[in-house]
Amino acid sequence: MSDKAMSTPRWIGLYGAGGFGREVMPLVRRLARSLGVATTTDAIVFVETEPSRAEVNGVRVISEEAFLALEGRRFFNVAIASSRDREEIIARCLARGAEPAALLADNATIYDGVACGEGLIMCANATVTSNVSIGRFVHINVYTYVAHDCVVGDFVTFAPRVTCNGNVHIGRHAYVGAGAVIREGSSGKPRLIGEGAVIGMGAVVTKDVPPNTTVVGNPARVLVR
Repeated sequence: MSDKAMSTPRWIGLYGAGGFGREVMPLVRRLARSLGVATTTDAIVFVETEPSRAEVNGVRVISEEAFLALEGRRFFNVAIASSRDREEIIARCLARGAEPAALLADNATIYDGVACGEGLIMCANATVTSNVSIGRFVHINVYTYVAHDCVVGDFVTFAPRVTCNGNVHIGRHAYVGAGAVIREGSSGKPRLIGEGAVIGMGAVVTKDVPPNTTVVGNPARVLVR
């Protein structure tokens, strides 16, 4: 690496200083070490659109405008549950030249033949097995399991302890609640979870889920309001 590259300032901004953001911050520090970023509050920051506090857990909180105005290389990820908000934030960051950064726990496991889009967050004890496709800025929370031949769209969120069995295709912006189980599909007929679908906490999904539909229960049924 050239002296010029080494001297270029580097920053890592994590959007969202709420519960998930605080859980993810240790992964930011891990990334910082690999990038040669100083693990101090000067180089690592929480980013909020309208900060209401100066720091969280010893980490400085700054505004989006302040982060995007920093000189040098600005790496970022977004630890915000709303996938639609994530997508908007990401678009603004990319437009201003910030760089997506994957955040992976030391004990997260990815098997052979897996394609991961930019901005993946994969937390402790999560596992993705063989020949899986993961989209952009997907959240895979603790103890979640994604089995072989699954296709996971952009901005999908897996809450903790999800079991997504083999040959499941999940559309963009879908949300899978904590402890949910998705029954496997087959190579000729994958299980389909539609774009924007919501699978409730602890649901057991045995059938396809249409787009923008919420299902709950065991077996999972469409939630009627």
